[in-house]
Amino acid sequence: MAAFDPRTDYPLGTRRPELVTTPAGVPLDRVDLAALREGRIGAADLRASGETLGRQAAIAAASGREQLAASLARAAELAAVPDEVILGVYTALRPRRATAGELEAWAERLEREHDAPAAAAFVREARAAYAARDLLLPEPETS
Repeated sequence: MAAFDPRTDYPLGTRRPELVTTPAGVPLDRVDLAALREGRIGAADLRASGETLGRQAAIAAASGREQLAASLARAAELAAVPDEVILGVYTALRPRRATAGELEAWAERLEREHDAPAAAAFVREARAAYAARDLLLPEPETS
């Protein structure tokens, strides 16, 4: 099998379908509505794997689409993060929903528990932007 080349392998599902799998490793050619109906795959198999998202990030970077590449790289990191953590981070990132300390705690958790440094950096960037725009909750007073 030829090595993945982000400059020539786009679209991945057409040119290199063997590289596209679900998080459980189900190949792209086995993901269809009949397989879902028959129970051969489940709803979780309709998600992209971190590896596939990482390859899409490389394709975006190779074509000069750096912002898209960064977003896809974060998505690749987050592919294995449990839904309840994703929802917690999403809720905390809404304006005036979290303190600076709470956002830092989410960033640390993403790094420490989920090996997601790019996603953690994004949360910290949001924290700084929210602080500059007065969109953070005030820290609780301690006595």
